[in-house]
Amino acid sequence: MELRQLSYFKAVAEELHFGRAAARVRIAQPALSNHVMALERELGCALFIRSTRRVELTRAGETFYDRCVRILSEVDLTTELTRAAGGSRMRQIKIGTVYPATIGMLPTFLAKIARKFPDVKIHIAAGNTGEIIRNLESGQINLGFIRPVENIGALRFFSIASERYYLAVGHGNPLAARDEITIDDLSDQKLIAFSRQNLSFSERYFQEKFETYDLVKNIAYSCDDTWSLVSLVSAGLGIGFVPEWTRELPNRAFELKKVRGIDFRIGLGVAWNREDPTASRDDIVDIARSLARPGRHHVSRVE
Repeated sequence: MELRQLSYFKAVAEELHFGRAAARVRIAQPALSNHVMALERELGCALFIRSTRRVELTRAGETFYDRCVRILSEVDLTTELTRAAGGSRMRQIKIGTVYPATIGMLPTFLAKIARKFPDVKIHIAAGNTGEIIRNLESGQINLGFIRPVENIGALRFFSIASERYYLAVGHGNPLAARDEITIDDLSDQKLIAFSRQNLSFSERYFQEKFETYDLVKNIAYSCDDTWSLVSLVSAGLGIGFVPEWTRELPNRAFELKKVRGIDFRIGLGVAWNREDPTASRDDIVDIARSLARPGRHHVSRVE
């Protein structure tokens, strides 16, 4: 079993298409198929279910994929550690980010990185906080802009800022014309909330807040992301709390309102793997730390 075969298998597992995978790893499709079949013979089990319409991972294939990701990430990490020990400079930085960071701090961070390391390649991957943490742990990314989490394992984390949430009210809602809105004004309104299915930081935060202000009974619709929430508000189906960056959306069909007595804020920070030489050297973390607003950052670790 060779490392290149693991890379070939990983490409097929992620593309679920031998033609696209072959183009991705830059070998002929028949050669790629032969490498995968050689792996299957060596392992003694099928890794894929192949049909004329689709390619799917078998249960064994899913297990093998998880291990391949870890093995290949460990090889990459070992390579970077060796280069760092030998005095070589980093060649690429991979960054995971939740969407709010792409509006505010990420452009500033990228500009500083580009000025200090003009020859470094940068790759950005969007995702939720849970996905980014898993990718940091497996070494697939070097730095992550995430929401605060209760247990971040052996990763490092520090807060950068807190983002304020406002009440989004559709233009056709009578509340849109109000200069001041109170909690009592929400009592007869249909509330749109983030789904509790994934129990992310934001979802737990708002569930607790809605319970505090006796708003749970008003929840009429749920969704998984901010884009869906503002779409429901714009359609006039209800009201909901959204981050302040939505103020910059073009042609928005809703107003952002403060609710007297309510101050909803959710933090945003940076996480990295302390064993990752890319994130831990060349001032990468210091550049990220420079984005923090005064009095709103700290480093934490839970092991």
